[in-house]
Amino acid sequence: MHAHAPHALGLRVPPPAFPRRRARPRRRPAADVRASAATSAAPQRETDPRKRVVITGMGLASVFGNDVDTFYDRLLAGESGVGPIDRFDASSFPTRFAGQIRGFSSEGYIDGKNDRRLDDCIRYCILSGKKALESAGLSAGSDAHGKLDVGRAGILVGSGMGGLSVFSDGVQNLIEKGYRKISPFFIPYAITNMGSALLAMDVGFMGPNYSISTACATSNYCFYAAANHIRRGEADIIVAGGTEAAIIPIGLGGFVACRALSQRNDDPITASRPWDKERDGFVMGEGAGVLVMESLEHAMKRDAPIIAEYLGGAVNCDAYHMTDPRSDGLGVSSCITMSLRDAGVAPEEVNYINAHATSTLAGDLAEVRAIKQVFKNPSEIKINSTKSMIGHCLGAAGGLEAIATIKSITTGWVHPTINQFKPEPEVDFDTVANEKKQHEVNVAISNSFGFGGHNSVVVFAPFKQ
Repeated sequence: MHAHAPHALGLRVPPPAFPRRRARPRRRPAADVRASAATSAAPQRETDPRKRVVITGMGLASVFGNDVDTFYDRLLAGESGVGPIDRFDASSFPTRFAGQIRGFSSEGYIDGKNDRRLDDCIRYCILSGKKALESAGLSAGSDAHGKLDVGRAGILVGSGMGGLSVFSDGVQNLIEKGYRKISPFFIPYAITNMGSALLAMDVGFMGPNYSISTACATSNYCFYAAANHIRRGEADIIVAGGTEAAIIPIGLGGFVACRALSQRNDDPITASRPWDKERDGFVMGEGAGVLVMESLEHAMKRDAPIIAEYLGGAVNCDAYHMTDPRSDGLGVSSCITMSLRDAGVAPEEVNYINAHATSTLAGDLAEVRAIKQVFKNPSEIKINSTKSMIGHCLGAAGGLEAIATIKSITTGWVHPTINQFKPEPEVDFDTVANEKKQHEVNVAISNSFGFGGHNSVVVFAPFKQ
């Protein structure tokens, strides 16, 4: 018997300990918010090559390994990366499985001494960032790297949880052995900005460098901020994305306490089942997903490999509840509308959505209802969930899903949403159920939402001169 999943939009769950606050008086009417988000004129895409933002590299650490093509091939095959947790003894937990990375190796990317000290969150970040720069033709020490204006090259990789293993170990040492046994690396390796900082030290990028932490919306917030640095002329190139490594006892226990997780221990491969009537919560995942974002002008000057184009994005907040989604879907629908306006795209141009779709009872349908407010004719849109195969990678989810979205553009194939057994009738989109489909993507959006009511949407398309 499976526990019922709480109401959630992504990770948003309303445990009893989180009472809803009373609405404050004189709040801005919802109709005004809708009006402000509406597009007032025909959309126009950016044409200035200094402000157009293109993707020139991708890197990741995932449950399917560290190679982008292998990652997407396994997604297309409908393979699940979910299985029993063996990193620690999870036998006493009501959830005992996750999308856990096994056999991770950073050989050739992080020196052995540092590799042993670093939290996995930072290891995933550094490896993914360096692999992304490799694919962009900018490996440290290469001629192309040497020609960069490093003052205009930045790094913006966020994390929802930060160095949780280092933090947990430090607290345990304090309690059991006293403060003298706390590692001097406890604070530096626990804070969320250190992945970006250490990656910059390795590759010499001296431009904008920080992290954003907006729970499971983190990666998209980073993409949006990175693109805006480039558009404002503050940077030529930024490595952006998210990283997370929370599959440890305190991480698992915390989400169990929130009653957010599936408890399908008898069949973990089918536990993550977005939009299925029998879904019972999300499955924890981990990893990192990173893009090299670059102005078109800069990319063309160095003859870079242009993979796809970032057209725009948006972020906003439900301003409603710590963990519970708005019942009217206004935050999400207005965020989608604002992202399309920023991208210069009309709703009818979008034909693929990589959904947040975490496999929670209320969250999956809340997102679909919001999508329907923006896209009036869903018949031409493919919508799928990467999380059905790799679990919910929290702050890294948007990074890995952006890579999946871009690979759908470059390959002409969209991966399946697996574990579609009893679909919700309200979901009348094509969810690419259980089998990949060939699909020429015109414009794609990728959604990510998180605790606190944080909403984020990014827009990608094939690059056209």
